[in-house]
Amino acid sequence: MTKLLGVIGDPISHSLSPLIHNGWLRDNRIDAAYEAMHVSAGEIGSALETLESRDILGVNVTLPHKHDALAACTEATLAAAKIGAANTLTFKAPGEWHADNTDAPGFMQALGAIDAKKERVLILGAGGSARAIVFALTNDCIPITLLNRTVSKAEALARELGTDQTSFGDITQYKEYIESSTIVINTTSMGYDGNILELPAGHKRTFFDISYGKVAAPQLGHAAERGWQVKDGLSMLVAQAAFSFKSWFGMMPDLDKALQRCQAAVKAAL
Repeated sequence: MTKLLGVIGDPISHSLSPLIHNGWLRDNRIDAAYEAMHVSAGEIGSALETLESRDILGVNVTLPHKHDALAACTEATLAAAKIGAANTLTFKAPGEWHADNTDAPGFMQALGAIDAKKERVLILGAGGSARAIVFALTNDCIPITLLNRTVSKAEALARELGTDQTSFGDITQYKEYIESSTIVINTTSMGYDGNILELPAGHKRTFFDISYGKVAAPQLGHAAERGWQVKDGLSMLVAQAAFSFKSWFGMMPDLDKALQRCQAAVKAAL
């Protein structure tokens, strides 16, 4: 019988997750289907109960449900518990769900090989995505500076998930920190408002914006013009999806093929 998978969110119609996962399911001849599932805020518990009667194997979870998804599960990985959010749920038995967070390993996969002894990372923003990234980087003992408009949020995140190599400050001071950083990661929503950060010369350093498509294009275009090596959020989206797929099926799918599919879809929408 065909198993069900999906992604839960609100809104959800824009999600590329069905494109990613259904491609992998076809490539690997797995008898399962992956659907986008619209669930309003506060209703994930009842949604999971309903899904239990539909041959559900597991679901991904996106905004605004990641925190509530963790609370709705009966067991969780250390990553999900530390980050305080889950994006991958696996159905175990009636009333029993396992929670994981694949954003952290997905980010590291997308970032690529780095030398922890040489890198200094500047993270802009202190929201949910930043939490997963801080968790991932501090596991590798990489020095981090967190900057946010509300400094108290950056401080709280630094103290909760950081190390003695983690510092924090006000995002308006980013130019003071950027010169000594080898990697800059933008997790803010400023791109949705049409704003960009004015950057100094990059000298082939890495600028990673976790957004993608129209939202990220102006910022990444500016960064590239200033000599930065740019990365967008599509690589992280595909990588975190791949770790979800592995948790459900025990194998790592083809990331390059999925990324090509996503890039084609995003390009068509521009």
